[in-house]
Amino acid sequence: MKILIAEDDRTSHRVLQAVLEKVGYAVQSAWNGTEAWQNLQSPEHPRLAVIDWMMPELDGVELVRRVRASQTLSSLYVILLTAKGAKENLIAGLEAGADDYITKPFDREELLARVHVGQRVVELQESLEQRISELELAMSQIRTLRGLFPMCASCKKVRNDQGYWQQVEDYLMEHSEAAFSHALCPDCLKKHYPEYEKIKAKKGT
Repeated sequence: MKILIAEDDRTSHRVLQAVLEKVGYAVQSAWNGTEAWQNLQSPEHPRLAVIDWMMPELDGVELVRRVRASQTLSSLYVILLTAKGAKENLIAGLEAGADDYITKPFDREELLARVHVGQRVVELQESLEQRISELELAMSQIRTLRGLFPMCASCKKVRNDQGYWQQVEDYLMEHSEAAFSHALCPDCLKKHYPEYEKIKAKKGT
């Protein structure tokens, strides 16, 4: 899984990168808020980001606000990294749109635990998105006939929406994804092709 680290302090950045890469995550680095925002514009952007609150050019809280205002990035899981431990600061970060936070100096085990939670959320979102996509595809391939439509009791033609009579199979093909192959049922075979029954009887004796 790929994770974006947006942190301008080189020591913190290297520690974050080392901890995450050691357990198998692929790290994409950004050294300020503007660079992080540019990285997130890529179609292959990470689905999880660890973003420092205090960064030059564009701080973490403003970056989170931009992420939440973006239709393509709204599902990005954001962990806000902050030295601001006051309750009102943490509330401000969460209200801006962060999913979680870690206070500096961070504990390695706490960092990994919070990242693993984020990973599970991202994977659930991806699974849901895949299911929705599959459902939309299935629905696009299904056209359901509903309600009553008049059918001739003699020839079995049906009357379409324009008031014209047409063969049942033609009507169904126009209003569904069904395709038809033609054959004769045993009763019609006997009725219309009695000689075939005689041939079968002779072969059976």
